[in-house]
Amino acid sequence: MASKHQLQRLTEDAICPICMDFFTNPVILECGHNFCRCCITQSWDKEGRHCCPMCREEFAYRTLKVNRALASLTETARALSLNTEGKESKLHCENHQEELKLFCDTDKQLACVICVTAREHREHRFIQIKEAVESYKEQIKNSLETLTKTKSAMEEMEQQQKQTISGVREQSQNQLTYITSVFAELRQILNEKERLFQKELREEEESVLNPMENNLRAMQEELNSIQMKLVKLQERMNQTDILKCLKEETRQKRRISDDDGQSLPVAEGALDVGKFDHLFLLNTVLREKIDSVKRVSVTLDVETAPPRLEVSGDRKSVRRTGTRRRIPDTGRRFTGWQCVLGSEGFTSGRHYSEVEAAGSRGWGLGVAAESVERKRWVTLTPETGVWSIGRWDDGFDALTSPPSPLPARPIPGRVGVYLSYESGTVTFYDADTKSHLHTFTRNKFTEKLYPFFWPCDENQWLRICSGSASGV
Repeated sequence: MASKHQLQRLTEDAICPICMDFFTNPVILECGHNFCRCCITQSWDKEGRHCCPMCREEFAYRTLKVNRALASLTETARALSLNTEGKESKLHCENHQEELKLFCDTDKQLACVICVTAREHREHRFIQIKEAVESYKEQIKNSLETLTKTKSAMEEMEQQQKQTISGVREQSQNQLTYITSVFAELRQILNEKERLFQKELREEEESVLNPMENNLRAMQEELNSIQMKLVKLQERMNQTDILKCLKEETRQKRRISDDDGQSLPVAEGALDVGKFDHLFLLNTVLREKIDSVKRVSVTLDVETAPPRLEVSGDRKSVRRTGTRRRIPDTGRRFTGWQCVLGSEGFTSGRHYSEVEAAGSRGWGLGVAAESVERKRWVTLTPETGVWSIGRWDDGFDALTSPPSPLPARPIPGRVGVYLSYESGTVTFYDADTKSHLHTFTRNKFTEKLYPFFWPCDENQWLRICSGSASGV
């Protein structure tokens, strides 16, 4: 039997150096090198001259002699190669040259029938390769299922992480927009106040300087009069005609005395710069800014309350009950949601109110547009005309689509709601700690907005505070 090395050498001799495959119709050149007939003719046609691709020897004529011996050798090599490939497709034991038909489950390796009797495999467990393959395929299948589930869970967590990151970025962008709008409003107020203070300063300057300038003009007139008298006296002193001098002096009705030309008193005055002091100006602006926020005293509109909501007699509290009242359905009454609106609506300005919700574990608070859907179920979001935040047990969200979880903190027991109509913002505060909770920004309000209340925890009151926290 030919060795593997001999078979490889035979195969190399049967390979065309141009196409690197077994010879097809091999021909021999005058130099002794062999090529496929089609390969050498294509090479000569391409180069336009007759030369050997191996040794580069040129020939005067296109002389191609069929190499029958090489053709026969090529067929033999081709057959041996195919036969070897068929044999090599089956695995053989390196030690015994037998086909590997068994699997040693103890050593986890393939084995032939002779390996079974070998000392190193004594008392080992052997199974058919097909059975081993099926067993391992089952293990692979289980691993695939487990890994697929892990991948699915990881993809879900990845999506949640992306949503959380997106939520924080959106929250940050909204807050940046809100801060920009607040300071734009402050700059507008400061610019207006600057103009007013400048005008006030100029008016005060004028009121202080007027009497002083009048006194200065009187002093200048008196100085002119004194100067004229000095000139006349000097002229008389210089008079050389004694008789004429005496006559003029005798005609003087009065003499200049020490009382003539007494100095006028200096008019005193100073600006009241205290009211233009830095802290005074700042406190004035901030106080007026705070005072410009209308602290509204909200009452509930019972005509908007659905049958399962109970409104207190003073219309300052509302709760959800287990009983359904018999009341007429009006166009303003909610029937799709257990919500109620405030009596007073707003079309301009800045308004602030507070609600006590400490006893309830389910509520929603904010403002709603007059056109909000009241008869059928819709998602309560800014897109449907409601700007609110809410609590559900331990959940605390801004009611967007989908809901936006608010940063982890103790859920407030008293909530402040601030509406700036022209700025298009609705802001929520923890009224006890004066900390910011959430702001809806980039809104363009075009209709009347009402305070919005949504009690979800049965028999737990939401109470409108009688006053607002100072300093908000």
